[in-house]
Parts: sequence; C-alpha cells; structure tokens
Amino acid sequence: MEARTRDPQQLAELTGRVMYARDAAAQEAGIELLSIGPGQAQMAMTVRADMMNGHGVCHGGRVFMLADTAFAYACNSYNAVTLAVICEINFLRPSAVGARLTATARERSHGRTLGVYDIDVRDDGGQLIAIFRGNSYTTGKVLAAPDD
Repeated sequence: MEARTRDPQQLAELTGRVMYARDAAAQEAGIELLSIGPGQAQMAMTVRADMMNGHGVCHGGRVFMLADTAFAYACNSYNAVTLAVICEINFLRPSAVGARLTATARERSHGRTLGVYDIDVRDDGGQLIAIFRGNSYTTGKVLAAPDD
C-alpha cells in the first residue's frame, strides 16, 4: 500500500518508524518512541549519569532534546517533512540520574504550512518537569516513500 493512501494512524506509524531509523541523535540519547498518531507522539528517556550538569541535575539541553524529539515526531506524523521554526521551554523541576522522563506532544493547530504543538515532560512520578511549545513549518516534501 502506498504511503499516501494509508489511513492516518498507519501513516503516523510509518513516519515514526522511518524517522527513528534515521534518528541517530535520539538513539544515542536513549530516547524511545512510545506511541505516535496524527499530530501526537510520546517519547521517553531515562536520565543517565552522562546527562548531568554541574549542579548534579539533568542538563536542560537533554530535557529540551527529549521534548524537541516528541515535537518532531508529532509534527511529521502526516508524512510531510516538517521542521521547527520556533521552540521555547520552561523548566519547572530538576531530574536526577535514573529518572524516567516522558514527553507527550499534542497538536494545537495544524495548517497547510504552519503548526503549533505543546509538549509536557513528566517524570516517572507524574511530576511536570518542563513545558515546551514548538512552531513548525511544513516543507511539502514527503518523508516516507511508498516502499518504506
């Protein structure tokens, strides 16, 4: 079945598989794709010792990376190459080694070329660690080929 004729959930799952296979950065960080659907994605990462900053907590760049990765998978879930234009994050709580962080991305607005996505990052106890908002731009190029 061609990528453009799949139902929206199948298309999202295809894009998730294709993106993850190419996503060396997420793989290196131990970021896992937990779920994906049209305009949404959930990713998780366990905080490692090599992710700690000079204050003994998870580096904000790593938390940003997790949230940004969930954002990327959510906004690319329609099989159109979509890139970040503006992203911002509010850090609310620190994370320690061994914490399991989950980023849940949800679409707030999706137009022909522009989108807005909100991502919550929570720890394994359900505490809100960070709030991320990303604005996206869809290029019009196809992400996954029919044979992917």
